[in-house]
Amino acid sequence: PIDLKLTGYLFLLSTEEELENFRKSVALQNSLGVASRMLTVDEIAERVPLLNLEGIIGGAFHDKDGTADPSSVVQGYVRGARRLGAKLLTDVTVTDIIVENEHITAVETNKGRISTPVVVNAAGPWAAQIGKMAGVDLPIAPEKQQIVVTAPLPEVPDDFPFVIDFHQRLYFHREGEGLLTGQSMVGRPSTFDQTVDQDWTAYHLGNAMRRLPLLEKASVLTQWAGLYENTPDAHPIIGQAGVDGFYVVAGFSGHGFMHGPIAGLLMSELILDGHAHTVDISALRWERFAEGTMTEFNVV
Repeated sequence: PIDLKLTGYLFLLSTEEELENFRKSVALQNSLGVASRMLTVDEIAERVPLLNLEGIIGGAFHDKDGTADPSSVVQGYVRGARRLGAKLLTDVTVTDIIVENEHITAVETNKGRISTPVVVNAAGPWAAQIGKMAGVDLPIAPEKQQIVVTAPLPEVPDDFPFVIDFHQRLYFHREGEGLLTGQSMVGRPSTFDQTVDQDWTAYHLGNAMRRLPLLEKASVLTQWAGLYENTPDAHPIIGQAGVDGFYVVAGFSGHGFMHGPIAGLLMSELILDGHAHTVDISALRWERFAEGTMTEFNVV
């Protein structure tokens, strides 16, 4: 059980440029069989009457999007891996990666050396540090983000969608009996600090209350800070990088949970078959940064 709720993703758009970009995205999604659609302001108001739509000129919606519980998903993968013979080591620190003649040969840890021809770097915000151990420069930097979860709000309906005010990088979705809300912290120096910035909380909640006035009566149940793992084009690196046997699946820039299942499948294809065949991932190769072939899409 992963607490999967398919309540939909609703993007609120504030500019003609955003509207046009999302029209193109929806057309592409429709061509690939995804039934997303554009909404007028009146249609948004009918779907989510709790919102203050001042400044909003349209939106995009797909009712088959949703949310799930990350912890349950991770535990499910762990149990499945163990059934297939995998061994999970916790409280083990990687201290070095041994490379000989451009080939991975071992990983050094505080519990001893592990001989291996393959290393998969899925270290998220810390992926660049792991890369350095193998002599590989990975342009992945940590970015601090914060969220707030409210106490129960009985006025919020069960079908309340994941609402994203795209222009403000502000979002809301149901979390238990309350709401989870966040606003992306952009333009700040890269950091591994994960302490809550109360000044940002006040700024974020002010914006959140203007867009969703119901929050004015909400109390804060909990809040925390965590890290995005950002690349320069906000897309992950998936593939072998630098030396033979060193694979990277990191840099998801806030999309890692959604992309996790397919990323794992693609990584297994790369390692076992020598190439990914479920989908073409050549655009996600590590070398693109040196080649200058980066492409950035919509990022929240």
